Amino acid sequence: MSGTMQTPSPNQTNDISRHVQWSSVLTFFLLACALAAIIDIPLWVGVVSITSLHGKLLIGVSMYTPAAAAVFTVVALQGVRGRKIAATLGWSPVRPLHRTTLLAVAGLFGSILIPVAAVFLAALLGVTRLDLHNFSGYASSLKTLLPAGKALPMSINALVIMQLIQIPVASLFNSLLTVGEETGWRGFLLPALKPLGTWPALIITGIAWGLWHTPVILLGYNFNQPNLYGMALMTIGCLAYGILIGWLRIHAGNIWPSVIAHGAFNAAGGFYVFVVAAGSTPNLIAIGPLGWSAWIIMGILILVLALTRQIPKNNAWSSHTDQTLALPSASNKG
Repeated sequence: MSGTMQTPSPNQTNDISRHVQWSSVLTFFLLACALAAIIDIPLWVGVVSITSLHGKLLIGVSMYTPAAAAVFTVVALQGVRGRKIAATLGWSPVRPLHRTTLLAVAGLFGSILIPVAAVFLAALLGVTRLDLHNFSGYASSLKTLLPAGKALPMSINALVIMQLIQIPVASLFNSLLTVGEETGWRGFLLPALKPLGTWPALIITGIAWGLWHTPVILLGYNFNQPNLYGMALMTIGCLAYGILIGWLRIHAGNIWPSVIAHGAFNAAGGFYVFVVAAGSTPNLIAIGPLGWSAWIIMGILILVLALTRQIPKNNAWSSHTDQTLALPSASNKG
């Protein structure tokens, strides 16, 4: 049969979207986890250090495994063909462009502010000390990288300002990596779980996203907690942030605001490095971008969205997002 598919009628779409295709969902999740674990093998056997450049490159490559798993699932298992692939993965449509653009800008700056606000909240609660005048912690770390007696190339204040100005630009570069994760989690999985209801879909997607990080978390990534505690911290953080960028996905009808927001969040995740005072050891469980101070900030944002009814019911999702659920039946496979 030809790979060209007919667009399902509204009745067909409703029938299709009433049930979760669990075989596809489970295949996607297990494949994404398996591929990431395989890529991380050099880290596990000690051939590559997780803090080295090669280690960071491996982590970057692993960020594409959810996309690879999603593409395999929709093409090989669901028989999606042609332009429908892009819609099913949340790559399209981008129209109306102004809505996608506004949500992308909100996601960009909102995701930068979350880690920043979390650091100041942790300082307010007495968890860490900040130095916003001399930036002594950052200055000390830079001096350890310089030859003895060599001064910084410019004032520490100028260096910090330069770093902060670069965050939005770094966000866009990071988006080249986060598109891999967002294609899988918010592009494929979130709409695939829509028949369960909006909140269950958001919650399950966030938990799955957090668990997918297990191989690197057990190596001490993010929290320096290579254990079940670290896994729980990551899962809670991904659940909270996943709800927020899931909201972007639902309202945009595509993944691009989520991709940019995710890139911005990663770019701003090291903000604490610039402002923590010398002698105050950063507690990543508290002040990290996915630490408990960030949970509080994200929890407040989620509560506001819920109270203002910005987390829509199923019938209020973007019509473009709904289109991704109109998957072909077995008889329509190419």
